[in-house]
Amino acid sequence: MRKLIAEWLGTFSLLATVVGSGIMAERLAGGNLAVALLGNTIPTGAILVVLITVFGPVSGAHFNPAVTLSFLIRREIAPKAAAAYVSAQILGGIAGVLAAHLMFDLPLVHPSAQPRTGLGQWAGEFVATFGLVGTILACLRARPDFVAVAVGLYITAAYWFTSSTSFANPAVTIARALSDSFAGIAPASVPAFVAVQLLAAALATVFFGWFLRGADEAEPQR
Repeated sequence: MRKLIAEWLGTFSLLATVVGSGIMAERLAGGNLAVALLGNTIPTGAILVVLITVFGPVSGAHFNPAVTLSFLIRREIAPKAAAAYVSAQILGGIAGVLAAHLMFDLPLVHPSAQPRTGLGQWAGEFVATFGLVGTILACLRARPDFVAVAVGLYITAAYWFTSSTSFANPAVTIARALSDSFAGIAPASVPAFVAVQLLAAALATVFFGWFLRGADEAEPQR
């Protein structure tokens, strides 16, 4: 139960930050989209470092069905536990959006009208999710104590170098569909995003499993 609470609360806090900072950034940016994106990026990267540091020892700090899928493929989490994690993540993410709307005096549920579709957006989500899973797996092997910082830095960068602004998380994608704000995504765009994210996570798990195993074999004998 503590693990599920950690996953719920962590994803809640992540979405409250993503959507809340997006609303605040849009209001203060005066129409400058670059400034608004920067105002959304910095809090997201920062909160990820905090949340992974705080909740990592309890649940592993997945906060992301794509990450949970990766650990399921690696047989590091049981199917029943993985399903419970994903449920907690989605429910926590939705609650985080509702909390952000409440704080900024917006309707609790206001589905987004912002379409995010097309090959470029899907490619951006593939790159973002593939890189995120790879970052986690590589850091767990080389520097487990650096995972929180690495993930925060990666997402901060991916907000800017990917065409989709790096959702890289099915729970985040589903929850952001409920917010007609700077961080929103139209509900019709969600299925393709989620499909690409899960595909990228699965392929990254297979690739980095092979890649990192090969790195172990290449290390000189002592």
